[in-house]
Amino acid sequence: MIPSSTEHDVQLTSGRLLARNALLNLMGRIAPLAVAIFAIPILINGLGMERFGVLSLAWMLIGYFSLFDLGIGRALTKLVAEKLSAGENEKVAALVWTSLFLMLILGILGALLMGLLSPWLVYTILKIPASLRSESLQAFYLLALSIPMVISTAGLRGILEARQLFGLINYVRIPLGLFTYLGPVLVLSLTHNLVIIVAVLAVGRLLAWLIFLVLCLRMLPELGQHRTINRREMGPILRFGGWLTVTNVISPIMEYLDRFLIGALVSMTAVTYYVTPYDVVTKLLHFPSALVGVLFPAFAASYVSNSEHTRQLFLRGIKLVMVVLFPVSLLLVSMAPETLEIWLGHDFSQHSALVLQLLTIGVFLNSLAYLPATLVQGVGRPDLIAKLHLIELPFYLIMLWGLIHSYGIKGAALAWVLRAGIDIILLFVISRRFLYNTWQVIQRMTYFLGATIILLSFATLPSSFAVSAGLFFVTLFIFALSAWFFMLSPEDRTMAKDYWYRRFVSV
Repeated sequence: MIPSSTEHDVQLTSGRLLARNALLNLMGRIAPLAVAIFAIPILINGLGMERFGVLSLAWMLIGYFSLFDLGIGRALTKLVAEKLSAGENEKVAALVWTSLFLMLILGILGALLMGLLSPWLVYTILKIPASLRSESLQAFYLLALSIPMVISTAGLRGILEARQLFGLINYVRIPLGLFTYLGPVLVLSLTHNLVIIVAVLAVGRLLAWLIFLVLCLRMLPELGQHRTINRREMGPILRFGGWLTVTNVISPIMEYLDRFLIGALVSMTAVTYYVTPYDVVTKLLHFPSALVGVLFPAFAASYVSNSEHTRQLFLRGIKLVMVVLFPVSLLLVSMAPETLEIWLGHDFSQHSALVLQLLTIGVFLNSLAYLPATLVQGVGRPDLIAKLHLIELPFYLIMLWGLIHSYGIKGAALAWVLRAGIDIILLFVISRRFLYNTWQVIQRMTYFLGATIILLSFATLPSSFAVSAGLFFVTLFIFALSAWFFMLSPEDRTMAKDYWYRRFVSV
């Protein structure tokens, strides 16, 4: 029996379901990274630096192929979730097949473009040894042929996300992520040929595509019954996806612009001192990214039938991110000098400790910004986020250049914090338009967020290890009390007590 739209929305606001799906998404992102730590040294030793460099480019290209879908996969998730929530299941089939048709066309165009650019990349742009160029070119051609499959996989996964079937998604995603690194390791015993290694990766992607297709046909039987393409659906799909593409293009520019300016204005050594703590602390963003992957279809579905459910989801997500990431951020800020000293030595600690502290504050702010940004996209206004980023980009560039010129890598980290702070304020203001009777709650959350930033800022002050440790525990205790009595609602506190009792008291 299919639940009603109201029952479906209530299920989406379940704290247990939200946490379970977010945890599954997080595992899907972290598991391949854990395997990569062990697989990459084996591949470097087995393939050599040159071949491994080409293989790493292949991994990067496979990941970035998704940009060719022009946001259609995300648009499909939103539109399918809306129609399922509204009980319009009969319209889902036309929407899905129309989207997949568009993704096929874009995939073919992407494959042709990649095929045309491959000789130029291999022989002119990339410094590939002459002995590897023919082999690399064939591998790049093979990657080009796999683009339509990779793009349509995003669409099939989006259909399952609309149904909140994150368990099924990650049962496929985790083995695929592991195979991305383990597949080449297994092939090493037979050959070092890049064409065969890339072919193995392509076969793994094909298998994942077939599994996702079968799962979609089983979870939505109407897809097999009505295989139609509706041209009227193309406009909304392309408009929504187009604005998402603007965001997806600008966000990486703002993310990587700082390291290029540091290299141009300071030195490549300074880039190393900056990028190393940056790459470590930005791993915290896996948590909000996994969470909003769950919340995006939930926002789209609940906003159609009952915006109060959307409000509950949004506030619960903000609280969850803050409660989980503030203690970790506080620990990193408080112990940054000691952590870098133990991990990378005194020189790194001297140059990068303040950078790590500032970036941690920026990442904490940025992690909270995922929620309002996803809300605005989920309710159907991705154009607002795209326009905001278009406006922010030139101002961020000017601020970044000025601060790097004056303060070096510490200025770059400070620019990152300021941009993240401005971004979250503007996103909260924008999100207020779509949440009724929420301004007072958002205002209170903003005050609480301001207090946490002040606490994190105090933790950056130079002090001995004993003082830093003492301040960490005192601050964490104050945060816990404040969160319990002022941030969490009575319902949240009841849920936390029930979880604590079931997990630690009840036998």
